Amino acid sequence: MAIVKPFKGLRPPQAIASDLACLPYDVMNSAEAAQMAEGKECSLLHITRAEIDCPPGTDVHSETVYLKSVLNFERFQMEEWLNQDAEAKYYIYAQTMNGRTQYGIVGAASCEDYNQGIIKKHELTRPDKEEDRMILTRYLNANIEPVFFSYRAVPEIDAIVESIVKSQEAEYDFVAEDGFGHHFWVINDAGINQQIETLFATKVPSTYVADGHHRTAAAARIGEEKKNQNPNHTGKEEYNFFMAVHFPDNQLQIIDYNRTVKDLNGLTEAELLDKLKENFKVKLAGAEIYKPNSLHEFSMYLSGNWYKLNAKQGTFNDNDPIGVLDVTILSNLILDQILGIADLRTSTRIDFIGGIRGLGELKKRVDSGDMKVAFALFPVSMQQLINIADSGNIMPPKTTWFEPKLRSGLVIHKLD
Repeated sequence: MAIVKPFKGLRPPQAIASDLACLPYDVMNSAEAAQMAEGKECSLLHITRAEIDCPPGTDVHSETVYLKSVLNFERFQMEEWLNQDAEAKYYIYAQTMNGRTQYGIVGAASCEDYNQGIIKKHELTRPDKEEDRMILTRYLNANIEPVFFSYRAVPEIDAIVESIVKSQEAEYDFVAEDGFGHHFWVINDAGINQQIETLFATKVPSTYVADGHHRTAAAARIGEEKKNQNPNHTGKEEYNFFMAVHFPDNQLQIIDYNRTVKDLNGLTEAELLDKLKENFKVKLAGAEIYKPNSLHEFSMYLSGNWYKLNAKQGTFNDNDPIGVLDVTILSNLILDQILGIADLRTSTRIDFIGGIRGLGELKKRVDSGDMKVAFALFPVSMQQLINIADSGNIMPPKTTWFEPKLRSGLVIHKLD
């Protein structure tokens, strides 16, 4: 069963929460981070992307940047822009997008659960990206940004969350510059905190990494590192845990993650269409944007026209958790067999576009001449993600896109 503990969160005062909170470090470059932090002295970007406070051209992975993060983190606490709660507790973090709200429990997940496979993953991680977050965590001695987890919904936990949200005013409540709403409650009742801890320990056999595989892996490695450095290790130290927001699976939606390709691998457009007809029913959909409506249906944009592609029976295996995925069908039958792109991780001929940017972005990339053809997919379901994680399989690269992203800075978990 999953261990999810309350913790003494480090949090901003109400008055500055919306200015301090920021997008995750990995959805922007340095220039974008600097622009986002402009005029916001207390933006957490001064800690998560401290290169914005260093001389231009400073290597973002240099000790100069990590030390600046530490200085800024210390300053934020001295200025009382971040203050630690006196008691360990859970928090509720809700996000609203397009009129729909999802509610998560913020708690401390167990590094040992990750090592033992109780926290399940569905993506491979890259050691270089893990290393960067490990170093920052080591310097700050804190999980500065939360990771995005899910679990199979538990009605008793849902009822507690609903009761608090209805009876208690939110500690933070704001709409960010991207139009998404962020709402945050502090659970002060010790009895309710104990109930939540017990429910996770008795009703939640596994949790699932939805977004933040690299930060999760880095947190677990830091926990192991600190364990090995402590001759009096007990397993109860705060470094054995890391911060995650746990959302019930039935409240989450995964957004499509689409592909654009630079060339047709030496084929003419007519030859491409002929080859597609071997495994797909191909239908011209016209100049208006066409969005896939069901599993195993794709749309393709080529030379000003959209095409509807339906995978023929026998080209996929609905009993195989990986084989049933549309990203697998597209990768095997089109990208690899026809367009000659075998390794999505290393090919420079392909690019990936998150569905939050809309299919208009695919059209734009092809119309500009930057790309030759684009493919849109029907999004993966949470049930598919859970099935894959439970079976120990790994999804192909760039399969899931979760939105909205968690804002960093509403609460921080210190490791001591």
